[in-house]
Amino acid sequence: MAEDLEAKYIAFVEKVAASKQVWGLKSKTGWANAGATGNEEVAVIPFWSDRALAKICARDDWKSYTPTEIPLAIFLEDLCLDMADNEVLAGINWDAKMFGTEADATVVALDILNRLNTINSAITFTNYVSLQEFITELSDEE
Repeated sequence: MAEDLEAKYIAFVEKVAASKQVWGLKSKTGWANAGATGNEEVAVIPFWSDRALAKICARDDWKSYTPTEIPLAIFLEDLCLDMADNEVLAGINWDAKMFGTEADATVVALDILNRLNTINSAITFTNYVSLQEFITELSDEE
């Protein structure tokens, strides 16, 4: 089971680094979220590496939510940093049973940034001059 979660997490990081997009479920009231496993007081916002995976979860309590594409730079600079500041976890590629990895948003961002660096992918940020500057700043905060 832990191997499956790790494999799904790695696949998420690799796919979003390659496609430069992340998917979430959004409604008029904001992003879909849930309580963390083992601690309902900690919020988790789930994200997926493709639209089809997000759409599978747009049911029951989230039936009014729509799969929404998030450009990777915005996901990293805005969502991950805001989530980290607010101690909100990132849910990664949850399945239809709402089961999946719950990870610190800073760790998710660093893993994606390091993957982008490994594959030598160009990406433009609003608040950072380079990929390396963003990685260095997040690493210093860890």
